Amino acid sequence: MTIASTLRLSLCSIAISTLGLIGCSNTDDTATTDSTTTTDKPAKTLAITQIVEHPSLDDMRRGIIDELADNGYIEGQNLTINFQSAQGNTATAGQIAKQFAGDNPDAIVAISTPSAQSVVASTTSVPIVYTAVSDPLAAKLINADGTPFQDNLTGLSSQLPLEPQIDLLQQIKPNAKTIGYVYSPGEANSVALRDRLKEMLPTRGLSILDIPANRPTDIGMATRSLQGRADIIYTSMDNNVASAFEAMTQAANELKMPIVASDEFSVQRGATAALGVNDYDFGRKTGKMVYRILNGEAVSTIKPEIMNDLTLYVSPKHAKSQGVNLSAEMMKNAVDVDTKAKTDSK
Repeated sequence: MTIASTLRLSLCSIAISTLGLIGCSNTDDTATTDSTTTTDKPAKTLAITQIVEHPSLDDMRRGIIDELADNGYIEGQNLTINFQSAQGNTATAGQIAKQFAGDNPDAIVAISTPSAQSVVASTTSVPIVYTAVSDPLAAKLINADGTPFQDNLTGLSSQLPLEPQIDLLQQIKPNAKTIGYVYSPGEANSVALRDRLKEMLPTRGLSILDIPANRPTDIGMATRSLQGRADIIYTSMDNNVASAFEAMTQAANELKMPIVASDEFSVQRGATAALGVNDYDFGRKTGKMVYRILNGEAVSTIKPEIMNDLTLYVSPKHAKSQGVNLSAEMMKNAVDVDTKAKTDSK
């Protein structure tokens, strides 16, 4: 499968088989609205939690809030939002989840796998919408038949098909034999992806070198340990990696080893390329599910969905820093974040 054909792939959203409070913060990137705007929607409360703040998850949160505002639920008017970040600490994630459950808001949005798992363990009555979860089955958020683990649960996941990801790895580094994978062993989604890679890569003549990194401060050292042992790096939806992505890219630049990720922000921050969903659009789609709940629909009638509309993002500048050149064919079918950044800054 070529990247061109991958970009034509649009798997329809379907039902399927994923933090007292130290270091928490209040939302500061909510939708800007005209104070004169009026709405006839009743007042609602929404709790939002995410495991850590980094550009990808933050953009998803912004998309959720914007979607709600566009549909009549405006923060500061008829919508009260309590946002808390666990700052990468799973124990804090559990504390936040318990507080939210006690607050009994109209809905809780859990952004990231660890946050979703904590919230699900804390309440069986408050409606929960998970998002930014790559493997809800492995995270025990849904059952094997695709139904939610609890009646108060639904959400949106991004189970990216691995074949196109491997295609991209091989197109960027045709002679690659070993894929380096730095991951957090405490994140169920990252462990599940490692296991899928171990199963699939040998069918393509590739092997995986998986390096665990328990904390964001371990990411740089873990990446450097790939020197002479791997040919290219793959990472996807790991919050430790995302929190310290600049450390990974600095090491990869030193090693002249390209990084392939699965979101646009990772390419903006230093990866060579990524094939994945748009984070803001992911948030907007999640926001549609939240709106249905705030609007009175029972969460049990809202089926979990997946979002797999893939976009290829590339950075020729970062590719050069990591020792590779991107083909004209690849560039033709991709969003060049280097050019996009220049356009956006004008």
